[in-house]
Amino acid sequence: MSNSADSPGTESSPDHRRGGLRPVRVLTVAVFALAGLLFFTSFNTAKGTNIRTDTSLLKLSDLIQERSRKNGGLDESNATLRNDVESLAAGDDGSTAAEDAKATALEKQAGTRKLKGEAITVTLNDAPPDATAKLPGYPEPQPDYLVIHQQDLQAVVNALWAGGAKGIKVMDQRLISTSAVRCVGNTLILQGRVYSPPYKITAVGDPEQLQKALAEAPAIQNYMVYVNVYGLGWKVTENGTVTLPGYSGTVDLHYAKPVG
Repeated sequence: MSNSADSPGTESSPDHRRGGLRPVRVLTVAVFALAGLLFFTSFNTAKGTNIRTDTSLLKLSDLIQERSRKNGGLDESNATLRNDVESLAAGDDGSTAAEDAKATALEKQAGTRKLKGEAITVTLNDAPPDATAKLPGYPEPQPDYLVIHQQDLQAVVNALWAGGAKGIKVMDQRLISTSAVRCVGNTLILQGRVYSPPYKITAVGDPEQLQKALAEAPAIQNYMVYVNVYGLGWKVTENGTVTLPGYSGTVDLHYAKPVG
């Protein structure tokens, strides 16, 4: 068809008007076809279930939890094997009593041996999701105000070390010099395992000095504002004499290497 026949001012023949599809009709047909395709795809995906609550969406979370449980089991197996090796080595390793004592002292400092002594436990927890400001002059809380953050856990751990802690356990794991306390969302990831609040941190040392260090730490003083205003969880208890487990994970250092 020539350009002049397509121009708005040129009248088309009756046969053309009846037999052809105008642009509006083509667009309408395309929209209905696309809607049908989307409906079919949604039906085929749902398979009669609610897509929002389909358990397939939880697969990643389930995988993380399963890996966390697996890592916990491997840690226990590793600890058992380490104890067996140490028992065999202690039988006849050719070392003197002084050398054995020095090695034992180093293991205690490294956190690979059990530690017994007086202890306190600090418990941190999220605030209720419907929390409001309890004191005048403070804004209503953002969701970020109501959950425990990585820096909160780190502040407690750092204050306990500063207060002379001889050893620290976070949840059920002993901390060593290479331990990293990390939070992703509202979960704690520690040495390959995943934990949800409430978080418990236990430290062996002089209870009075440990509590003093907590009270004097600026980061914890800031945290206490959120405790008093928005209801974040905070509890310090004296445990009497407890025994911290020895660190049972790998002690190998892993680091990035340049591609060469």
